[in-house]
This record gives sequence, structure tokens and C-alpha cells, in this order.
Amino acid sequence: MMMNRPVRVRFAPSPTGPLHIGGVRTALYNYLFARKHGGKMILRIEDTDSQRFVPGAEEYILESLKWCGIEIDEGVGVGGPHAPYRQSERRDLYLKYALQLVEAGWAYYAFDSAESLDARRKEAEEAGRAFAYNHEVREELETSLRLSKEEVEERIARGDQYVIRFKMPVDEIVKMDDLIRGHVEVNTSTLDDKVLYKSADQLPTYHLANIVDDHLMEISHVIRGEEWLPSLPLHYLLYRAFGWQDLQPEFAHLPLLLKPTGGGKLSKRDGDKMGFPVFPLFWTSPTTGETARGYREDGYFPEAFINMLALLGWNPGTEQEIFSMQELVEGFSLDRVSKSGARFQPDKAKWFNAQYMHHKSNEELAAIYQPILREHGIEVSDELAGKAAGIMKERAQLVTDLWDLTSFFFVAPTTYEEKQAKKYWKGENPRILKEVRDVLASIDDFSLEHTEEVVHAWIQEKGYGMGQVMNTLRLALVGAGKGPGMYDVTAFIGKEECLKRIDNLFENLTPAE
Repeated sequence: MMMNRPVRVRFAPSPTGPLHIGGVRTALYNYLFARKHGGKMILRIEDTDSQRFVPGAEEYILESLKWCGIEIDEGVGVGGPHAPYRQSERRDLYLKYALQLVEAGWAYYAFDSAESLDARRKEAEEAGRAFAYNHEVREELETSLRLSKEEVEERIARGDQYVIRFKMPVDEIVKMDDLIRGHVEVNTSTLDDKVLYKSADQLPTYHLANIVDDHLMEISHVIRGEEWLPSLPLHYLLYRAFGWQDLQPEFAHLPLLLKPTGGGKLSKRDGDKMGFPVFPLFWTSPTTGETARGYREDGYFPEAFINMLALLGWNPGTEQEIFSMQELVEGFSLDRVSKSGARFQPDKAKWFNAQYMHHKSNEELAAIYQPILREHGIEVSDELAGKAAGIMKERAQLVTDLWDLTSFFFVAPTTYEEKQAKKYWKGENPRILKEVRDVLASIDDFSLEHTEEVVHAWIQEKGYGMGQVMNTLRLALVGAGKGPGMYDVTAFIGKEECLKRIDNLFENLTPAE
């Protein structure tokens, strides 16, 4: 791996919709690589495909990266010495480079209409072969390779639409190196002549724009998804055509994120079918109104989400699974990135989040839980919010679990779990609960330890069953057979609330015969 120049990587998404978690992982690996080598992380928005542009998608990308803790050193939203960083704002730049390739004999004008190309494709299909726009046909078609210079100039002058295509060399072996996949060789005769520039919208295609921008932005390493691997020979040849071989970046193509079943790329449909998000944040399409779940809104911590993503395709070489961002930076290397696809596991994602939940302090939990409490009309101190979440955090996987697990701390039950009521709200239990009420009412020091000591001594003295007493009390205070130890509940809600909830049970539920 060349390290004889400053490391500069870029994440270059297209604003065509919400950012898939595969894209987030690409951004993350770029970020980790940059930080590991003291380099810069650049964000470039590749919005040259005007047909697929989606309003709000760029803002979604920026907010997603911010939530994930992926810091941008230079680019959209930050600025820098190579501005602008949106390709649509650089559109005047690309024609110059496309024309440079035409002048050097590396590209040519093509005036073919969509109808004529469709006819060619149909003709090829009828002959049992696929149509390719390549060295075999380019001098037969309406191109500057066949037309006279004067005719080409005349057609451009009168406004005929054209594209500029790369002139792929014939029968040449392109030798390439990938930091993940190793050495690759491709014969150019198997490749077609890709479009580089379109006069219709005066915009370049991805191939031209990303090569020009990577060069001008001094990108040292291109770390991107494996879907771009087939384009690598063209990109190598473009660097050669421009005479930029000595400054060509090194390439690394990341493996796909696969469906939980292992077959094929992870998609939104998989998430919808199996009940998990495939995007970092909630998304509403501004054109169709269609929505997509997000990890943030589903109750995941950004650091857990990032930890989970980092290990989908990268192996640290140890048994360690929980990593802080700094630990990921220190441990990350491209030579430990897998060549094969990484199967996404929804349950493992929840497991990661649970590990982070269990290690949160009450202060951290309070900050997370307070907005949820306010949504339910509960106004309490940070201390109480954090304490409630802290008591139940070992049973929570997601932030969204906290309300269901702790709501009884803040809201007295008005209904009672049928199964629990049938089992415990009968026989002698109502009479025993009245006695428990009297015991609780007599306690001045209502701390967890003292209350437990007094009640346990009383139960032993009376000879009652511990489960019989505690489960009946739980029905009154919680309304269901769930929750932490009963003395956690009594200490949290206090004496008056305990007595009130016991009275409510007698008022609202008739004991079974």
C-alpha cells in the first residue's frame, strides 16, 4: 500500500434516496482508514444523474453521517480548498476534460438516436447475440470516427444532441491491483465504449466526473462498493488517457452486505419482510410518501450501529466484538476486509445495542429516556428518569424498549394482567394484601433495604409463602407479572403511591371465588 503521499479518501454518494446501510459502511471504512493514517475524509455529492435526483436526500445523507459520528474534514457542509463539492456545481468543468480526451484520440462524439440504438439491439437479439457499443460497431455508427470533421462541427453547431464516448483500446490487457482483491487483469476487447458526457443535460456520467474530481481533489485511495469493480478497467484507462498515472489513487472494493438468508444484496424489501431497518434514519419519500424505518428511530445507539456495521466485512483478527470508534480506528486495516459478502444478522444488531445499553450510566440513560417520557406526558427529574432506566437496562435491547419496561414506575396500573390476576387475586391473597398494606403503612424508613427487611421478617413471622405475598403485591403495584424486584418498585414510587395502588386494586378488581 502506497503511503508516500497524504491519505485523502472520499465518500461520494448520489442523492437518489435514503442512504442504505451499505453506503454507511462504505463511509465508515473510508473514515476509519483516513483516521488510522492521519488523513482527510472528504464528502462529495455526485448529483449528475438529474433524472434520479430526490429532494431531501442530500440533507438525509448529512444528518445520517452526523448521527453515526462520521466526521467530515472537507466537502459538502464543511467546505474546503477544492470546492465546490457538489458535481452539479462543477458541471462547467467536465466538458473541458471530455474534449481533451477527444483531442487526444481517447474519446469520440456519437450522435446516434435512442431509436437507432434500439433498432440495433433488436437486430442483435434476433440474431441471437447481445448488442455492445464497442470497437466492432463504433466506426459503422453515427460517430466522429466515421463522419468528417466538418460534418461533426456542423452537427454540433446546429444543436444536434450527442454524447462523448470513451474509445476503448482493442485487445489490450489492463493490469490492475485492488487492495482487497489483489491483482486483476481484463482484456479490453470484452469492454464497451462507455458514455463520458451527454450534451442533452450538459453533464458528465459517473465515470468521467469521479475520475476528474478524484484527481483534482487529490484523492489517494478510492474505497467503494464491489458494484464498481467492473468499471475499474475503464477508470485505470482514463487515468492513463489523461496522463495522470503517477497520481492515480489506489483502489479497494468492499464486499456486499447480503440478505439474512445469504443470497443477494440486502434490500429495503428484506427489512420490510423481516422487520428491521436498512437505513440509518427514518425516511419519508417526498414524491411518493412511502416511508422507511431507521435505526435511530427504532431505538439503536449510533455507537452500537457503527460497531455492528464495522464487523460486517472486516475481521479484527481477535475475539473482541465491542469497539469504541477510537478502537475501530486503531484496529482497522483493509487487508482484514473480506472479499466475500457479509450476511446481515438482525438479531446480532440488537445484541450489539443491548451491550451498549447495559453499560450506560444512569446519567447517560436519563438523557436518552427523558424525550420518551415527555412524549408520554411524564415530567420527572433526570435523576428519576435515569434511575428507572438503570433498574431495567439489563432487560432492554433498544431505547424504544424502555417505556414498556419502566412505565409502571411513573403510571399506576388501571388494568391488570388477566393471567396474573386469575392466579393471585383469589383465596386468602386479598386478605393478606390488606395486611401487607398495614405493614407498609407502618414503615417510616421506606428505603429498599429497610422495607425488604421489615416485610420479610413479617412474612416469616406469619408463615406466609414468599411468592404468594410478593406476586400479589406485584399485581397491585405493577399490574402484571413483570418488572424488577418488588423493593426496587416500592423504593422508587414511595410509600403513599404504594398504598394508593393497593387501594386501587381493591376498588377496580373483584377477587375470584
